[in-house]
Amino acid sequence: MPIIESTYKPPFWAKNGYVATVYSGLLRSVKGLEQKRERIFLNDGDYLDLDWSYSKEKSNRVIVLLHGLEGNGQRPYITGTAKHFNDNDIDAVAVNFRGCSGEDNLKYRTYHSGATEDLDEIISHIVENYSYSDIYIKGISLGANMALKYIGEDRIVPQELKAVIAVSVPCDLKGSCNELLKLKNRPYAINFLGYLKRKLKLKAIQYPEKLSQTDFDTIKTLKDFDDVYTSKAHGFQNADDYYEKASCGPFLKHIQTPTLIINALNDSFLSASCFPVKSAKENPNIQLEMPKYGGHVGFIDKNNVYYNERRALNFVNGL
Repeated sequence: MPIIESTYKPPFWAKNGYVATVYSGLLRSVKGLEQKRERIFLNDGDYLDLDWSYSKEKSNRVIVLLHGLEGNGQRPYITGTAKHFNDNDIDAVAVNFRGCSGEDNLKYRTYHSGATEDLDEIISHIVENYSYSDIYIKGISLGANMALKYIGEDRIVPQELKAVIAVSVPCDLKGSCNELLKLKNRPYAINFLGYLKRKLKLKAIQYPEKLSQTDFDTIKTLKDFDDVYTSKAHGFQNADDYYEKASCGPFLKHIQTPTLIINALNDSFLSASCFPVKSAKENPNIQLEMPKYGGHVGFIDKNNVYYNERRALNFVNGL
């Protein structure tokens, strides 16, 4: 599919990628959305929480929303999409990955960029328990990588799944990690690591046989965290093994579901390898849009409806 020429034109003050990223992550507020929580239990005995919101009239369409690293179903980049879709007659369900809904999950493992086994259970739950004819997935950052890997893996995708939208996708996890370790992204990296380590402390207390204080003390960077915890807790050898096997990039060529990828060229979290131009050109099921502006999930637009949210709705309505 040819690369899509973007029409995104941010307000002048949001052209700077860092400004757009910080404003959208820390200052944006979405009001008027009512969510109802559903807890589902997974095959391994753990659980995760789903936050549902509904259109005014009964709908046969639903969008499944996947958050980013240390996000949840109440982040504005999730609730903004949910509200926009609800206002346009489509239900929404915001997924809270394991340990992200305000309560610690039951297992030592939590979530990671490639945890498609959990997404598979979520989609199966919706298909089996609800009567939606059309299901869409929209993933943000980590959740976007998971969504693309899910539809690119060797599995039978439910016929109800009609489209995937992926925003600010770290298609190459190692490349993205290397960018986050650079000085330009140090404030973000410190913030992410602080959240992750605070939650990991609880795991260390609960599972002292799996994580010693000595190992915990070696975690100084996000890559250290993935070496010490993410990889070991989820069956990978180390961080590099995790990055290689969990990245969606190698799976893009297998995607058969209509897919829209939106990655801003001024996203400081993404390396050059995170822009899958070759895959998009060779796979007719993928549309790749690379706006000049937008930062990381910072596609600020009019009336507090972000450009990626409008594009997502237009994409599914145009199928």
